[in-house]
Amino acid sequence: MSNTKNITDVVRTTSIQKSFGDQVVLKDISFSLREKEKLVILGKSGSGKSVLIKCIVRLMVPDSGNIEVFGKDITGLDTEQLNELRERIGFLFQSAALYDSMSVRQNLEFPLRRVKKIKDRKLINSKVEEVLSNVNLEDAIDKMPSQLSGGMRKRIGLARTLIMDPEIILYDEPTTGLDPITSVEICDLINDIQKKYKSASIIITHDQNVVKITSSRLLILRDGLIHAEGTYEELKKSNDEWVHSFLN
Repeated sequence: MSNTKNITDVVRTTSIQKSFGDQVVLKDISFSLREKEKLVILGKSGSGKSVLIKCIVRLMVPDSGNIEVFGKDITGLDTEQLNELRERIGFLFQSAALYDSMSVRQNLEFPLRRVKKIKDRKLINSKVEEVLSNVNLEDAIDKMPSQLSGGMRKRIGLARTLIMDPEIILYDEPTTGLDPITSVEICDLINDIQKKYKSASIIITHDQNVVKITSSRLLILRDGLIHAEGTYEELKKSNDEWVHSFLN
């Protein structure tokens, strides 16, 4: 019988544990991310949300447990294999992590030249223009990061993620520091990107707009464990006061 798990699950974690000294952040985390799904992870500050997604790309290594990405145990990959896997995963940092000394165009060209080793100028220009169009910032191509608003920086950070054609996108607090209107615009953009690229996403957030607008499914972390799981509609009906504290 064929193993169908890897057809529908692009990420699967089993009993992930992670501590920093005496502080236990993740006690026993098991979940899956399905193809084309937008999985939102909620929890108080310090609950291990960002640690969890960093473990998925092995920016951090769990103390125990297993993580499979595209059916491969990431703890068993060598450096070359890990880098190949990471090329299939986009990571949008809270700060957008743009290079301040580079223009928008140069920021977007950088991963194409450095990671993809693309030298064809026409192909590079085409991909840069495409991703800027997808985030509705074609006119920003020659601006410096210091000339961009917070929302624009987020969009350019997402464009730089998209230029690698990722199959999974990890969003770490994508609307932090943004006004409510811009926050909703970023949520709509996340949905548009998922439809266009057919990517799966894990979204770390505290923002109720993100939860309501983007989520296919929610996980709520508490004390290093998954306290609740379900769709937004399902969890809104829960009698659990802790769950309701995140969904007001």
